[in-house]
Amino acid sequence: MKKYNRRNFLKKTSLSTVALSSTTFVSSYESDVKPKESSGGVYMGGYAAPKIEKLRIAVIGVGGQGRAHAKQFAHIENTEIIAISDLHEDLVNQSVSDCIEKGNGRHQNIARYYGDENRWKSMLQEVKPDVVIIATNWNNHAPMAIESMKQGAHAFVEVPLAVTLNELWEIVDTSEQTQKHCMMMENVNYGREELLYLNICRNGIIGDLLHGEAAYIHDLRDLFKNEKRGEGVWRPDHHLKRNGNLYPTHGLGPIAQYMNLSRSEDQFKSIVSYSSPALGAKLYVQKNNPKDQKWNNSDFRAGDINTSIIKTNLGRTIMVQWDEISPRPYSRLNLIQGTKGTLAGYPTRVALEGGVLGATKDSHSWAEGEKLESLFKKYEHPLYLRLGALAKKMGGHGGMDFMMRYRIVECLRKGLPLDQNVYEGAFWSAVAPLSEASVSQQGMPQQFPDFTRGNWKNTEPLAIIS
Repeated sequence: MKKYNRRNFLKKTSLSTVALSSTTFVSSYESDVKPKESSGGVYMGGYAAPKIEKLRIAVIGVGGQGRAHAKQFAHIENTEIIAISDLHEDLVNQSVSDCIEKGNGRHQNIARYYGDENRWKSMLQEVKPDVVIIATNWNNHAPMAIESMKQGAHAFVEVPLAVTLNELWEIVDTSEQTQKHCMMMENVNYGREELLYLNICRNGIIGDLLHGEAAYIHDLRDLFKNEKRGEGVWRPDHHLKRNGNLYPTHGLGPIAQYMNLSRSEDQFKSIVSYSSPALGAKLYVQKNNPKDQKWNNSDFRAGDINTSIIKTNLGRTIMVQWDEISPRPYSRLNLIQGTKGTLAGYPTRVALEGGVLGATKDSHSWAEGEKLESLFKKYEHPLYLRLGALAKKMGGHGGMDFMMRYRIVECLRKGLPLDQNVYEGAFWSAVAPLSEASVSQQGMPQQFPDFTRGNWKNTEPLAIIS
């Protein structure tokens, strides 16, 4: 195996025929053929766009999270919601009413676009927004973000950034060529626990970082009951056609920031992935849905739980799990382990060499609950100290959504680099197609493409923002 070549090896195996002929896995091989030459644009790591005094915002997709985005952006000062687009007229009208109510008279002439699947394109051309918020089905994220940037707007995209490697490369290239931000809105990075752990890691309290555990474990089987509207129309279809970790970024984003991945210290290298049998979705729909319901007559490909292991350039490991089918409580794991201790979530708990002051005597037991108050007080993230009370009041997944939206406005108005750059969104989202390829090849390691083209080595770590 000294002259091992993955592509040549695959050609000699029966697995290659399945993988290369399946449209589901085509994207997983794009890292082999995608040119590595420059996009001809500007590297966007640490990029600060020209200041925008008043953000003119358009929103695409207001059926769920998009409506919440529009409502809270309308509330934040120095914004103007100028247009809203959705397939459904009633959703557009509801969202417009929200914005008028929350905007204290600032959002009176909101353009409405609905009915046709391509009305969002007309919106971009006609109203020329500074910022576009995209909260549609996953398959639309990439084309909408790319076109928004080409039309002169910064694009802010719901999770995931895209679903194929080719799309991720095109997003990166377009961002560089247009010098427009494209940020995947990973709200979890603004959670109180995640910000606290980031600050603790930056202060070296748990020593050199070795290992992380991330997950998206969320019982979403109710979505399979509704095939008429909302996520139930399209999300189960991904379970039907794909097999891997289909939604990795909520758990992975914070771990990647703790480790400074894609920012000077370390980088994603490879991933191996395995899925369990696909049993739970079919059992659920057969028990709960009418016999003629769409999903009740489907064979699902996605295993009930996927477990992937990422290896970094420095040899660190990250376990990433995904499970939307099993009857179990919600968890993102959020564990980061170092040479001097471990931080973990669900529930929040800490173990340190020598114990946690006032809580534990050694590392053989967890400090948790009220015993962590002194640690929180000492290492509470400055951003949470500044915005936490307001964020709790405004809401949105405990306030993390508001904090993210506030920071987007703040960074664009002040001409600051964003807290999450386009490359981070690409790396975190790339776990999905790469895991699909690994699963299809019985756990064969997959190499991460370098969306930064080596520039990550010169990208400053995310600062502890005050």
